[in-house]
Amino acid sequence: MRGIMKNQKLSSSEKILRTFTYFILTCVSLICVIPFMLIVSGSVSDSAQIMKFGYSILPRGFSLDGYRSIFLFPKQIAKAYGVSVFVTAAGTGIGLVVMTLCGYAISRGELRYRNVISFIIYFTTLFSGGLVPWYMVITRLGMKNSIWALVIPSCCSSFYILLIRNFMKTIPDSLMESAKLDGAGELLILIRIVIPLSTPILATVGLFLALAYWNDWYLASLYITDADMWPLQYRLYNILNAASKIAQAGVENFTSKILPTETQKLANAVVATGPIIFLYPFLQKYFVQGISIGAVKG
Repeated sequence: MRGIMKNQKLSSSEKILRTFTYFILTCVSLICVIPFMLIVSGSVSDSAQIMKFGYSILPRGFSLDGYRSIFLFPKQIAKAYGVSVFVTAAGTGIGLVVMTLCGYAISRGELRYRNVISFIIYFTTLFSGGLVPWYMVITRLGMKNSIWALVIPSCCSSFYILLIRNFMKTIPDSLMESAKLDGAGELLILIRIVIPLSTPILATVGLFLALAYWNDWYLASLYITDADMWPLQYRLYNILNAASKIAQAGVENFTSKILPTETQKLANAVVATGPIIFLYPFLQKYFVQGISIGAVKG
């Protein structure tokens, strides 16, 4: 009887702990979701209502003026979307290939001077050459006003290389040695053994790269002067900046739909964030595992 009562007490305590855990997780989730809900709600609200009453979870005075001001020129927005999608896809793909090859090479014990190479890669995380060398390289290679000027500078990161290397070092050497006994070369070992086992870290790095490429507008401001090659973020930035200048100048000949409002700013955030947010459900299961193993194991 005492054992049964003890098991019942443990069962009730576990239920209380589980309920408390779910409550905490729900509160944390709401803290994360509510700001995004405010942005979406504000983007379809009336600007005058927001200025008077502030933000709310539910829209105040439903209005699509913020989105209309963005999509006044739909062809330009469509081109900007196309540029951003291509840059994100190409940059993420090239970056994963380059950093996976580099990380695998310096993770192998038989590579000579691997510690020296690893130190050189790590050293670049402490000091940066600055903007001038990068600008000279891009312009002298003829990549100014080229789509590759948005891809090449960000496709390789020293931090991600070290993260991938640390993860690959956790893969047992016995698997690779057995593959070599069967006649497999380094490339076959990488493709058939290492990459499938490194899916968590590669998915995590791929997510970071995709977010960085999608949100980048600074490289476009440096190297792209052709408006047809502007990515989405830089296009939206210029729309909002132009509208702000119109409002500051006090021009009365323009309709209020193209003037900067709070709803337009929030609509910019929704348009820019919407597509990339769909990556999370597919990569979330790899995210925690990739970061924890790749960052801790040395």
